[in-house]
Amino acid sequence: MDFSKVVGALDQGFNWFISLGGAAMMFIIITLLSLAFGVKLSRAFEGGLRMAMALTGMSAVISLLTTAFGPALKAFVSFTGLHLSISDLGWAPIAVITWSSLYTLYFAFICIITNLVMLALKATNTLNVDLFNIWNVSILGLLINWSSGGNFFLMSIFVVFIYALMLFNADAMKPTINDLLGYDETNITTTAHPELLVTPIVVLLDRLISKIFPFIDKFDFDAETLNKKIGFLGSKGAIGAYLGVFVGLLGRQDAPHIFTLAFTAGVALELFGIVGDWFAPAIEPLSEGITSFMERRMHGRKLYVAIDWPILASRAEIWAVANILAPILLIIAMVLPGNNVLPLGGIILTVLAPALLIGTRGKVVRMTLIGTIMIPIFLWAATLIAPFLTQTSKAMSVFPAGLGKNEMFSAVDSDPIEKMLALLFGNAAKTLDWKLILCSVLALVAYVGLFMWYVHTLRKEAKLRGENNTPTVAVTAHMASKAVEEDEADVAAQSNESTGSVEKDESSQKSKRTVGARVAMTSMVPSLLAWIKDSGSGSLRNRLRSFIPREPVAVG
Repeated sequence: MDFSKVVGALDQGFNWFISLGGAAMMFIIITLLSLAFGVKLSRAFEGGLRMAMALTGMSAVISLLTTAFGPALKAFVSFTGLHLSISDLGWAPIAVITWSSLYTLYFAFICIITNLVMLALKATNTLNVDLFNIWNVSILGLLINWSSGGNFFLMSIFVVFIYALMLFNADAMKPTINDLLGYDETNITTTAHPELLVTPIVVLLDRLISKIFPFIDKFDFDAETLNKKIGFLGSKGAIGAYLGVFVGLLGRQDAPHIFTLAFTAGVALELFGIVGDWFAPAIEPLSEGITSFMERRMHGRKLYVAIDWPILASRAEIWAVANILAPILLIIAMVLPGNNVLPLGGIILTVLAPALLIGTRGKVVRMTLIGTIMIPIFLWAATLIAPFLTQTSKAMSVFPAGLGKNEMFSAVDSDPIEKMLALLFGNAAKTLDWKLILCSVLALVAYVGLFMWYVHTLRKEAKLRGENNTPTVAVTAHMASKAVEEDEADVAAQSNESTGSVEKDESSQKSKRTVGARVAMTSMVPSLLAWIKDSGSGSLRNRLRSFIPREPVAVG
């Protein structure tokens, strides 16, 4: 057998498959994979077709946005001399690139194996069925591969490492998610979305704020009320229109062009949300097949099931803070040293707001302050990955239409720290420069150390909430009720001994006062527990005074 002919035929077949394009590739791959996991033919076909439609639709929306914004952005750069020459097209181009790469299937495979092994070893209780968002991990592996010159081993290890942290994070966040969303202990829903890997930084900054500005929560406000007041003016379409006007003014466009940019951007941002919602149903049949496969082999063990981050979207704080941070992101992008990205597609920071919600437990002022501090990390990461995205999209024939040949694009998207680490590790492995290797080791130690501290902190706080809230209050209420019942019985018995004795009447009144005192004390305990947990500023004497009843408790 002539192996050279076999290899040539395989290579020719592979190149033909790639030439079909990302949408056709994923239609075939998703359909066949779903069938392999026992999904019915009709459902498997549905998943593959939905994926192809989602990828095609997203490419069309990106083309619409870039074609409209291209001339204004070019004019802006030439007029001002600012180097914000990288167009932020949001997460969609990254998803198109990664889902058009066969590496993504490899990453999905090793991530599933990692999840199975960790479940078998009881290192995690989370089964991650959010397979679509594997592209967030895939981009990290592709960055390692690109920056290291094709180091397959390092790429694989890094992907497994990040995926394991995602599962640990899902376990650690579960009590907080239960508390924020009102889930009971039987609920199994969580999320392992990689965008939540920035939560350790949020928690660290939150603790620093508590020490430096302990009074900050006095200025907090109700996010749901704010969202209702903003209404449509805070919607994706409206924000897109504002952006269109902003870019048009920056590019010194005339009035007709500014209106066109405003309406086009509004449509594009609305369509990003609509078409983005197609991806989850596309991967659903395959997720169902894998979930069924897992359940048959887990023998009824209770697991957390991790899905996409929008399980947190019901909290109004996410959308209030996303609206507040949008103009702040634009202003910081204009003045931040080392940033070349003009944020457009990622202007609504849903890649950051969920982590802010978890880390601060929904305190809007803290969320806004910490979000503002963290915005530069996302802009720097977007700037760093722009060359990779541009080169790779051209090589894969998925370069966004409407951009010039020499233009670059990027995305203000999730995993900024992990993207920086991927580039650092890849360059260290490629050059073997001792300085880069040392920086890589120190960065890895700091990253892992922060994550371990964060997991320990969440577990400790979850334990305190479990011990100091419901159980204690329930026991206290039961004791109070029992004490009142016993003392009322004593009073009744003493009162019934004689109906004319003054001494016994005095004894009865004394007993009633005793009941009143005990009721007052027991009714104060739950408030006292809450005060101990979340004590504010002021002297101990003043805080104790707040728990002394100012009026006598009437009993009987």
